[in-house]
Amino acid sequence: MKILLLITGLGLGGAEKVVISLADQLFVAGHQVKIAYLRGEIEVRPQPAEIELIPLGLNSLANFSHSAQRFAQIMQQFQPDVVHAHMFHAILFARLLRRSAQIPYLICTAHSKAIGGKARQWLYRLTDRYSDVNTNVSQEATDFFIAQKAFSAAKSTTVSNGIDTQKFQFSALARQQLRQQLGYSAETPVLMAVGRLMQAKDYPNLIQAFRLLQQTQPKAQLLIVGDGVQRAELEQQVQQLNLADQIRFLGVRHDVAELLSVTDVFVLSSAWEGFGLVVAEAMSCERVVVATDCGGVKEVLGEPEWLVPPQNAEMLSKKLVQALQLSTEQKAQLGQQHRQRIQQHYSMQSMLQQWLALYHLSTERTAS
Repeated sequence: MKILLLITGLGLGGAEKVVISLADQLFVAGHQVKIAYLRGEIEVRPQPAEIELIPLGLNSLANFSHSAQRFAQIMQQFQPDVVHAHMFHAILFARLLRRSAQIPYLICTAHSKAIGGKARQWLYRLTDRYSDVNTNVSQEATDFFIAQKAFSAAKSTTVSNGIDTQKFQFSALARQQLRQQLGYSAETPVLMAVGRLMQAKDYPNLIQAFRLLQQTQPKAQLLIVGDGVQRAELEQQVQQLNLADQIRFLGVRHDVAELLSVTDVFVLSSAWEGFGLVVAEAMSCERVVVATDCGGVKEVLGEPEWLVPPQNAEMLSKKLVQALQLSTEQKAQLGQQHRQRIQQHYSMQSMLQQWLALYHLSTERTAS
């Protein structure tokens, strides 16, 4: 089967990682895959060099005609069975070109509950007729899109993200080596957060929660992995709270799977989320997870004990203290339960099979 994945950009976000992983898995399964992206630089790449990455150059509306012509050429040359568009701009682009570019079957995937305002809601609704299937990454997000009439119920479903459970697994060796590199002893309580330094992730809330936590856990350390527009602001907040010796910004890292083994508790402090991919990755690494109740995080965790309301530093702090106070045996038991849940419900193989089932609807329709 020939599949063209279309995405807004190939930056370092969760949606981009999911699309790259999907491309990898489709290629390994014997399908022909290409990825077209609207704009920006390439920051994530598929593993097989055979998967072509095609820039469409849509850096502004002035380039729309050129980008549309380029996309039509790709369609004519590659002749995919399915075009699978991810995120708002790519979805809108594909829907607008559905007829002129002769897209045979179009799947449109949003990656969060955030529609993006009234204008986007109206555009989703106006162009809905041009997609064959709409999906989102959590049931809550799918239901919300349907309730807001951004997606039509008749052709909408949920396909949860999947992660590579072989890559994301606990390593005692990585824990020991990286703790030594970071200057932590085996007994140092370490918390970690991963994600772009942007408003949605609400790192100011996490930093305030960590400040409160220091009153009872003065030896605790916090690692923040990622970069973004708020970095300088967050570093200033840490300095003002005299926490520079306890909070470390690691920037962009490509060894997140190994770093997760370093931590005792993984924390997600987001004000809003889509699926919460990093939560699943931490669970796959058998980590205790404390998270804000946003997006699809509740569905991934499966139970509410370790959830707190968004934008509530005091409750987040209390839950983090509770997690750190678990015995070694309790942490290990909870971690094992987490990994089993991810293997059963959120593995890459599970995600792949769900997508292939939707892709094969295109061939069934052609045959009929």
